[in-house]
Amino acid sequence: MSDAVSLDVGGVEVRITSPGKVYFPQRGETKLDLVRYYQAVEGPLLDRLRGRPLLLERYPDGAGGKNWFQKRVPKGAPPWLSTTVVSTPNGTTSDALVAKDLAHVLWAVNLGCLGFHVWPFRADTPEVTDELRVDLDPSPGVGFEQLREAAGLTREFLGELGIEAWVKTSGSRGLHLYVMLESRWDSYEVRAAAVALARALERRHPERITARWWKEERGARVFVDFNQNAPHKTVFGTWCVRPRTGGQVSTPIGWDELDTVVPDELTLSTVPARVAGRGDAWAGAGDRPQSIEPLLEMARRDLADGLMDAPWPPVYPKQPNEPPRVAPSRAKKTE
Repeated sequence: MSDAVSLDVGGVEVRITSPGKVYFPQRGETKLDLVRYYQAVEGPLLDRLRGRPLLLERYPDGAGGKNWFQKRVPKGAPPWLSTTVVSTPNGTTSDALVAKDLAHVLWAVNLGCLGFHVWPFRADTPEVTDELRVDLDPSPGVGFEQLREAAGLTREFLGELGIEAWVKTSGSRGLHLYVMLESRWDSYEVRAAAVALARALERRHPERITARWWKEERGARVFVDFNQNAPHKTVFGTWCVRPRTGGQVSTPIGWDELDTVVPDELTLSTVPARVAGRGDAWAGAGDRPQSIEPLLEMARRDLADGLMDAPWPPVYPKQPNEPPRVAPSRAKKTE
């Protein structure tokens, strides 16, 4: 490992210690390679992250080593660092890092942060959720081809409602669709829209897509994880490098690439050249905020028809109109 290097990042000095430490052993990329990656994609990265709180996934020994999630900025942080108060479902608060600029991102990288999980609101307007995030989750037995199909079907359905969606790889096994929202709704409303979307997709494509929260009910179908929109939930950041040994990136792609993209080939070594050659596949996404009123109207119809809310994750307090929070197989045993 070499000596520390100091970088001038937008007028802020950021010190990178042990820049030669290997973070991604598959090809030997180092901490400094990760820094150079984020410098290379600074514009698109900050278009998506700027001003948002970040949950840090720290791997001080690199991908594959020990790790932990960290909401709180550690003691001894530099005075220029921006933070904001975030809450857990049980009301616990912490001072989270805000992605104010690239210096903030690189400061976290120096701590061994190999994953940024991003809140769906800006730190200065936490009451407004401005992204609907559709997490297409592969159940056991579901391959990437089925995810591609589900993403296309989701885009088609949203398009019928006049809602524009953008797609990215998750950096792992899934696909994420984002809808950039008008500044009108809170996280409970956005989750309700996500539940309505998942249920509508299941009704239309029952053999391919499921809205079933309990894994035992999903079968070999793509699960639309509506609870990724629950209050206080984060999703892995756009343009961020996953803590995988190959350094895969959660990469925005064009819809014309969906049928051919190979997610594992999108890494911190390949994505900068892709951006330089093709540009940002999500350029202008924030310029056309969308309305989720059609989805909320579907949610209201479901409620009027007697359909209960979908189950919430176990860490959340019991919610109004929520069904019993127990797997169907266990419920039958206790009847």
